[in-house]
Amino acid sequence: MLLPSRRRRPFLHLRRNSRAPVWVSLLWRILLVLVLIAIAVAIQWIDRSGLRDNVDGEVSFADIIYFTMITITTVGYGDIVPVTTRARLFDALLLTPIRLFLWLIFLGTAYDFVLRHLWEKWRMGMIQRNLRGHTVVAGHGTSGAEAVSELLRRGTSPDSIVVVDPRTLALEAAAARGLAVLEGDATRNATLEAVQINRAASLIVSAGRDDTSVLIVLTARRLAPHVPISVVIRAEDNEPLARQAGADTVINPASFAGLLLAGSTNGRHIAAYLADLASAGGSISLRERQVTPDEVGRPLTAIQTGLGVRVYRKDRYFSFSDPEIRSLQPGDTIVEIVSHRE
Repeated sequence: MLLPSRRRRPFLHLRRNSRAPVWVSLLWRILLVLVLIAIAVAIQWIDRSGLRDNVDGEVSFADIIYFTMITITTVGYGDIVPVTTRARLFDALLLTPIRLFLWLIFLGTAYDFVLRHLWEKWRMGMIQRNLRGHTVVAGHGTSGAEAVSELLRRGTSPDSIVVVDPRTLALEAAAARGLAVLEGDATRNATLEAVQINRAASLIVSAGRDDTSVLIVLTARRLAPHVPISVVIRAEDNEPLARQAGADTVINPASFAGLLLAGSTNGRHIAAYLADLASAGGSISLRERQVTPDEVGRPLTAIQTGLGVRVYRKDRYFSFSDPEIRSLQPGDTIVEIVSHRE
């Protein structure tokens, strides 16, 4: 008989990054090791009558320190051995757990301060060598996460998306989706250079603050003059600043939402159609491409790949009703509506 499943309550993990420097953590571990060794030496000294020295027959304090350290780090050499039942039980039930605990401290310290750094550096080098033609997302907040979701719906491989964010929780959410992540400040040159911005196919900036987003655009444009940059700007006054910084596309969520709301007043299906048009999950979507050689000289209505709605020619654009699109020219960029049902 199957019992009805219970919906588990989510586990809330509250944490705060430690503000203590690295040397404090290392000092605490050293002190813990010394305390455990001191406890073992003290108990061995109290129960020294249960030990036998096969060299001179006497167990001194120096012998206790020697025997304790050898027993903790190895299995002993047999020159000093426990001879009483109590001494053997102490060695088995106390010194053995202390030995295992100390080894865990040693291995954990070596991993935290040496091995993890080398491992992460090697992994980062491997990822950087394979980064080419990827999309960098600076900011995995609400807009950035939604942009990543849309990229994945459009068939973009998670391996070709790199998320940069200073927030650990945001990076954990991105890493859970199979994305490459980097914790850092995208306004700094070193951060963008680490994600190979000069070899990226595009950059999406959604830092949550307009000043930060504009600074990221400015930094990225200096490092990668050819990379297309799209940025989210929330204040209309900052849109010219983002364009001056080098952004190719400036998106204002409030303005776009206002366009949808205003359009819905002229018909309840207009907003739904625009949302369908913008999403890869809908039945249709917009696509931008370069004109092909066999299309040159033909009108926009003659293309066979979709419904042409706009042509970009140098610094100007023409709609489907303009006479300039009656003859497509080399170098034209076509914006067309394509159907996913086909």
